[in-house]
Amino acid sequence: MERYYQPEIETASREQITAWQSERLCKQVRHVWDNVPAYRKKMEEKGLTPDDIKGVEDLHKLPFVTKADLRDNYPYGLLAEPLKNCVRIQSTSGTTGKRVVAFYTQHDIDLWEECCARAITAAGGTDEDVCQVSYGYGLFTGGPGLNGGSHKVGCLTVPTSSGNTERQIMFIRDLNATILCCTPSYAAYLGETMKEMGLSPEEIPLKAGIFGAEAWSEEMRRDIQNTLGIKAYDIYGLTELSGPGVAFECSAQQGMHINEDHFIAEIINPETGEVLPDGEQGELVFTSITKEAFPLLRYRTRDVCVLTHEKCACGRTHVRMAKPRGRTDDMLIIRGVNVFPSQIETVLLNLGYGANYQILVDRVNHTDTLDVHVEMTPEMFTDNMGEITKRQKQIVEGLRSMLGLTAKVTLVAPKSIVRSEGKAVRVIDKRKI
Repeated sequence: MERYYQPEIETASREQITAWQSERLCKQVRHVWDNVPAYRKKMEEKGLTPDDIKGVEDLHKLPFVTKADLRDNYPYGLLAEPLKNCVRIQSTSGTTGKRVVAFYTQHDIDLWEECCARAITAAGGTDEDVCQVSYGYGLFTGGPGLNGGSHKVGCLTVPTSSGNTERQIMFIRDLNATILCCTPSYAAYLGETMKEMGLSPEEIPLKAGIFGAEAWSEEMRRDIQNTLGIKAYDIYGLTELSGPGVAFECSAQQGMHINEDHFIAEIINPETGEVLPDGEQGELVFTSITKEAFPLLRYRTRDVCVLTHEKCACGRTHVRMAKPRGRTDDMLIIRGVNVFPSQIETVLLNLGYGANYQILVDRVNHTDTLDVHVEMTPEMFTDNMGEITKRQKQIVEGLRSMLGLTAKVTLVAPKSIVRSEGKAVRVIDKRKI
């Protein structure tokens, strides 16, 4: 039987969800107009006032906000509450340029933790569970978000943070942890390590995992589930919006339910900004309608995905987003071809390799090069050059079929690619250096 953390919200009618969104959007637009000069300026440039926004049907009139806007207004330029009302900041794990700093009132934190509690409950979590949070703590949102959500559900929370794999496994076994929260690449590494210790899935007490913060394929999901003996759930979030818990998977695992009482989602054409209908792939845009300190209106996430309002078997009525296919800014254009790392991962996992690989892109004599370094599993490791060459050719063919271009493939020894205890570094693009 499906469990809900807040059933009256999670299974609300479409009419009720739309009513909440319209009321909260209008209030939020007035809030930023009155308190954030940068927003007021953007709206005035489009000839808009708060009176022009009467409900969700007017959302498309508002200007977009981008990561560049966040950097340009660092640190306090988009703050919508007096500093005395703010109790915490979180920050992105860092890209080029200035870091993004997001502010939270206590109310913001309470609502964020409720969103994470919904995700944990959807994964089967109750107050009987032991939830090990192996996301990083500190400025990164993963640890604090799932930690707070676990408390709300009433789980015994084990705040291990990331790293120290030996200790992670000790606590999983000694405390009989039933739910694991971390990045999928770290979950794969934990599973690989436990397998090497001789532990079968039946000997691992975990029953569920909540994995996010990086892209991962369905093949990687199956690999993690088989190694750890769990059901693996996806979770989605952005520091800019709050953190993990913006959307989460239910037992049906047919996309992630967006918490629509807090966030309005749109899919747009990334080139024109035009709003696209259900089922069409485009860039995901979010508007936070309950955030007090750091509300973002029409924030361009750069994530590429699809939305669906089709009925879900779990009973939740909130719109679902497909697992992002990639990001418009992570997407590699190689010799004119759009390439997502997740496509390469799919080919490798289908051929029996692990999720440890590295993509190296360069430009030689004005031509893009694509090199893929792939770790052999211990079972397939060999120094037989004929066998290695045969395997490399097989991967080259698989990638050509998937991507429509030829890559150079190098098979490397097991464990020779550096493991990640946080987000895995999958792509090294030397063209940008």
